[in-house]
Amino acid sequence: MNMYDSKILLVDDNQELSAIIRNILRRSGYSNVSCAFSCEEGLQKFCQEEPQLVILDIMLPDGDGFTLMEQLKYASDYPVLFLTARGEDGDKFRGFGLGADDYMVKPFLP
Repeated sequence: MNMYDSKILLVDDNQELSAIIRNILRRSGYSNVSCAFSCEEGLQKFCQEEPQLVILDIMLPDGDGFTLMEQLKYASDYPVLFLTARGEDGDKFRGFGLGADDYMVKPFLP
């Protein structure tokens, strides 16, 4: 499988930003990008689509990305990128401690 065929799941409650990120990824060649806007929807799409990469925000309307990551890690060992406005060292340490592969702080350059 070509890496550009990989399924990517983006979980972020900001629908406008999600559309921008999705477009950036698509212009970069990743055609299989889906979005979820809550922990519940993210968990549901994760189970249905079985993505190879998950991009998580921390602050979500029905929970947080840290808890969602813990739930998803039981199901699969996949790469996780946190993309969040929370840039405090404690949050970064927690994300990496949970097994995140990277942690980017908003705003970011594409």
